[in-house]
Amino acid sequence: MTHRINFAKTAPKAFKALIGFDAAARAGLDPALVELVQIRTAQLNRCAYCLHIHTSDARKAGESEQRLHMIAVWHEAANFFSEPELAALALTDAVTLISAGGVPDDVYARAAGQFGEEELAQLLALIFTSNTWNRIAITTAKVPGTDERA
Repeated sequence: MTHRINFAKTAPKAFKALIGFDAAARAGLDPALVELVQIRTAQLNRCAYCLHIHTSDARKAGESEQRLHMIAVWHEAANFFSEPELAALALTDAVTLISAGGVPDDVYARAAGQFGEEELAQLLALIFTSNTWNRIAITTAKVPGTDERA
């Protein structure tokens, strides 16, 4: 199939609501952490479009190539990340792969130990929106490397 809908144009109210949710989710979170979570979500969901956007954005924000390469194997490369980042990555994995066993208590407790209640809620909202964006991009066959974000 070569033509799929442009979600932003065909469902503008839903798209606008998601933009608002995404902006609210990011509010107050460290921008570097936001990119790490979005990159990891895109890796897990195999969303090349979003992975391209977020690795490019992370580089522009000064993220190192070494850390970008280590996100995919963060379990084995824990020394590249802070404890809050590791907790956020573990939570991202659990929420994104929720059908593989839910969100284990130890993963949730680790994140809750690193983030205050409000920040943890923001982090969860970010993971939710990132997964939604991935599903939109994959379903509508967004092409990685294009400048269009909608």
